[in-house]
Amino acid sequence: MDPFLRGLARFTDGYLRALPLMGRARPGRPGSIPRLAVAERRVVARDVVALRLVGDGPLPAWQPGCHLDLHLDSGLRRQYSLCGDPSDRTGYRIAVRRVGAGSTEVHALRPGDRIAVRGPRNAFPFVAEGPVLFVAGGIGITPILPMVLESRRRGLDWRLVYTGRSTDSMPFLDELPGDRVDVRVGRADGPLRDAHPDGAVYCCGPPSMLAAVRRDFASTRLHFERFAPPPVVDGRPFDLELRRSGVVLRVPADRTALDVLRDLRPNVPHSCRQGFCGTCAVGGVRVCVDRPAGDRLVLEEL
Repeated sequence: MDPFLRGLARFTDGYLRALPLMGRARPGRPGSIPRLAVAERRVVARDVVALRLVGDGPLPAWQPGCHLDLHLDSGLRRQYSLCGDPSDRTGYRIAVRRVGAGSTEVHALRPGDRIAVRGPRNAFPFVAEGPVLFVAGGIGITPILPMVLESRRRGLDWRLVYTGRSTDSMPFLDELPGDRVDVRVGRADGPLRDAHPDGAVYCCGPPSMLAAVRRDFASTRLHFERFAPPPVVDGRPFDLELRRSGVVLRVPADRTALDVLRDLRPNVPHSCRQGFCGTCAVGGVRVCVDRPAGDRLVLEEL
């Protein structure tokens, strides 16, 4: 490796180690978190609603791939991708599929309600260079849609494979450009057959789709975002120590530290459980999905 690449590697390694600290969610007083108002609520697919959130003036700029952290009144925190127009500074759009307690709470919001919001943050950045293949499954279209529209605006060489169980479960079908879009209902076979060997792939969808894409496209130009943590595979047990209280919990080989911690403290702050944003990282280990290098993981503040 030449001196330039050695320097670049050192910089990248330091930057990646710093990302968990930069993105870590910190609890704050309810009044310290900005609140946006729900200006519009629209059903865009079965069990999926789109919300337009507005403030008192222009909102911070964002790029395709960004998401918002929603601090719900119940105390839950959830992340949702921005799926509107980045050039529109008057409001943010998110789309939420109802799959659990947090999303059910979001579905209950109505125009005029206000919600505490942090962000935007980008854990899924789009480089905007072609050729590029987009692969989206169901609600995974939310971060992909702005990337598709940006690619079309820039005149890039792009394709989209969009899969779902049925058309009524697939949001934003009516907003996709008619050309270069392959909509597959009830099947997701061979999504990478149109991928350029020297191009990039951006993928968002269920774990089975991500596993297939990662298996079939072994390239550093594969970018993806998870909506669920990967399963614990070949895990091993370890101890989780809560330094302040002195409590030591045993984490089995088939469970995560966060799962075990929530058995003891159901209301412990956590953010996404998605394995991509780093908000729960402790010493470089993501509490939701990773295992520590040794036999014990120590949490200083709990």
